[in-house]
Amino acid sequence: MEKLGRNEPCWCGSGRKYKQCHEAFDEKIKHFALQGHMVPEHDMIKNPEQLAGIRESGLVNIAVLDYVAENIREGMTTEEIDRLVESKTRQLGGIPAPLGYEGYPKSVCTSVNDEVCHGIPSEAVVLKSGDIVNVDVSTIYKGYYSDSSRMYQIGEVDEEKSRLVRVAKECMEKGIAAVKPWTFLGDMSDAVNTHARENGCSIVIDMGGHGVGLAFHEDPFVSYVAPKGTEMLMVPGMVFTIEPMVNLGTPDIYLDDENGWTIYTEDGKPSAQWEVTVAVTEEGCEILAY
Repeated sequence: MEKLGRNEPCWCGSGRKYKQCHEAFDEKIKHFALQGHMVPEHDMIKNPEQLAGIRESGLVNIAVLDYVAENIREGMTTEEIDRLVESKTRQLGGIPAPLGYEGYPKSVCTSVNDEVCHGIPSEAVVLKSGDIVNVDVSTIYKGYYSDSSRMYQIGEVDEEKSRLVRVAKECMEKGIAAVKPWTFLGDMSDAVNTHARENGCSIVIDMGGHGVGLAFHEDPFVSYVAPKGTEMLMVPGMVFTIEPMVNLGTPDIYLDDENGWTIYTEDGKPSAQWEVTVAVTEEGCEILAY
């Protein structure tokens, strides 16, 4: 981190003198760094203006997922979901962040049953009774990014899949509750992983969450299998996703070599995921998109 004079303008852009703004904050981070912990860089800390922009973007993201909830049904294709997301996002003044991202061809990810994530919408995939589907929406609004996803149960879903959807949501909620300033991402991930294991489920190891706000994917990488006291220090102003991928079977996964995007469970058993974007606050966290 850059060394500032105490009377210089603070690095955060507040216009206040460093000694009156983030000097004590930086000293506290330095204390953890000297103990060998991973700590965030200044560019990972969002200022109030940026948080306000991400919050606005999140409101669009939430509205789009609400719209999906109102319209998703048995017999609908995942391509129709893509069209719903595309039209509603643009109607609200946003841009679908996935469209064209590193070559991704659609405006949303729709992952059905054993698809863990990055399912590509298609006219060939028709939702049927008994399916569970994750709809993952990401929005750019006035230059700010938000990201969240929800699970939807189609028609009559069996008890096993329904329980998985519930446990996955509880895992996300355990993660949210564990976000506290001046603790570690590993503390959050341990809460998530413990709940999954206690309910006979597993967390995907090789996929995780990410920072978000000024870009679609930012640092830090967010694991959901790390032990307590590890990973990056959480401090006020950090923004990241909590999105554990919860499998009914083993955590093993594989990539669809044909489309280069979709991740499946290795054992063919179903997977579920809920996602929120959160900002770390002085007291805990604020949910910016759900």
